[in-house]
Amino acid sequence: MGSLKRDNLRILLLALDKYPPFRVDLTVLFGKELLRRGHTIDWLLQSDADAKAAYETRWSECRVWVGPTDNGTSRWQRARKNLLDIAHDLRMFPLLRKHRYDFIVVRDKFLAAMLALIAARLHGTRCVFWLSYPFPENYIFQVKEGSARYPLIYWLRGNFLKFLCYRVVMPFVAHSFVQTERMLHNIEKHGIPADRMTPVPMAVAVDEVPFFGHGLVQKTGREKKISYLGTLVRTRHLDFLVRVLARVLEGEPDAVLYLVGGGEDAKDEEILRAEASRLGIADRVIITGFLPQKGAWQHIRDAHVCVSPIYPTPTLECGSPTKLLEYMAMGKAVVANDHPEQQSVLADSGGGICVPYNEEAFAQAILRIFNRPSEASEMGRKGREYVEKKRNYRQAADLVEKKLHDLLEEVARKDRH
Repeated sequence: MGSLKRDNLRILLLALDKYPPFRVDLTVLFGKELLRRGHTIDWLLQSDADAKAAYETRWSECRVWVGPTDNGTSRWQRARKNLLDIAHDLRMFPLLRKHRYDFIVVRDKFLAAMLALIAARLHGTRCVFWLSYPFPENYIFQVKEGSARYPLIYWLRGNFLKFLCYRVVMPFVAHSFVQTERMLHNIEKHGIPADRMTPVPMAVAVDEVPFFGHGLVQKTGREKKISYLGTLVRTRHLDFLVRVLARVLEGEPDAVLYLVGGGEDAKDEEILRAEASRLGIADRVIITGFLPQKGAWQHIRDAHVCVSPIYPTPTLECGSPTKLLEYMAMGKAVVANDHPEQQSVLADSGGGICVPYNEEAFAQAILRIFNRPSEASEMGRKGREYVEKKRNYRQAADLVEKKLHDLLEEVARKDRH
């Protein structure tokens, strides 16, 4: 069994993300902040690039076991990719036998979490589950909404993962980390006690995000730039923003909407272009496609206002949108809808305007920011200050570290008695 008194933790981390990881809540929280505190984190991930065999490597001062993959597009190749991933996850058993890990942390992998429960029991360590998004509910919702590519498969997968998550994994792990308070309350309805979960909302690596403020937009000429940063998948219903722009143009003819991102397939972007053409504003909607981080940030730098509309669905309402915090960290005034997390952040920070999910309300809020540059500048200053104090990854690391140490102390108390 791993030492229960050691301050420095040893963690084996399995995640749905591929190698090399890119999501900041993994790369910064586990790949930087927890490492800086002296903890040891080993990773078990499947390769993103084609790989015929497993291999061991180093990444961000961590040891990583990278599994093989098959990036083919046929049904057999997609199935083989999943089977290779499951086979690679089984490596947790010899790793736990060989190394003295305090925790095995499994993020968003339901079958792997079930296997990790068995491995942890066999090797005397503790299994922690991390749920960043309600994947089971999302598969089922896509079937109901009619957006599922393979409705029967999505329905079967959603219900199977729902069973694994709420009946097999979360009742028996040492603890679960979830994304937000709203997600915690939703999961509580499945019979999981609230005190066995800890919300860790999204944060920002503030030291790596430049502060632009509002003043830089004066260099962009007459164009009044509205920027959205993120995925353009159709389930986000971003044609809403195109219709918002049409209303904004009635009051500000120089407005332009920049959609900084791309869709999962060509259809996602076609829907947006078709809506812009229907409204006669195709020349006022710019889709950049996926850009490197610094390239995307340049579009935020030049923006007069940044927007974060979240389509009101049960699956999205429990999320913690990174884009809102990134806008605020860069000193930009924000217009967002009354999604629970966004409403709370904007009320606490004063970093923008929160409105109902309504085209006219969004348009009027954008026009207000266009017409009040000093107010926009103040929103940007407050937003950056809020993120620095309350939503940077140092605080997130404090929360996770404390909970893991508390779990070890709880085990130690039980052993003493």
